[in-house]
Amino acid sequence: MIYHIATSEDWNLHLTNATYEPHAFSKEGFIHCSTKAQVPGVLQRYYAGTKNLILLHLEESKLTPLLKYEEGMNGELFPHVFGPINKEAIAIVENL
Repeated sequence: MIYHIATSEDWNLHLTNATYEPHAFSKEGFIHCSTKAQVPGVLQRYYAGTKNLILLHLEESKLTPLLKYEEGMNGELFPHVFGPINKEAIAIVENL
């Protein structure tokens, strides 16, 4: 299982679509994800004080776009999804 932190605004824009992609995908070319152990640090570093966040629980085996683990700025390997996330891969949508 990997995880993607989304704003409820981004998520709500894609409720009726077959796929989900955050606004930043068009600029970056991939979707940032985390392992379960990485989620708290990502929340603290990038989302401190942000409200209305969603945590998407993604089943790696059900993802149709390419998934690669790549080194982040701190040397950790982070999962990156190279395409819109197909909704079949989303196991849980959790409000944070």
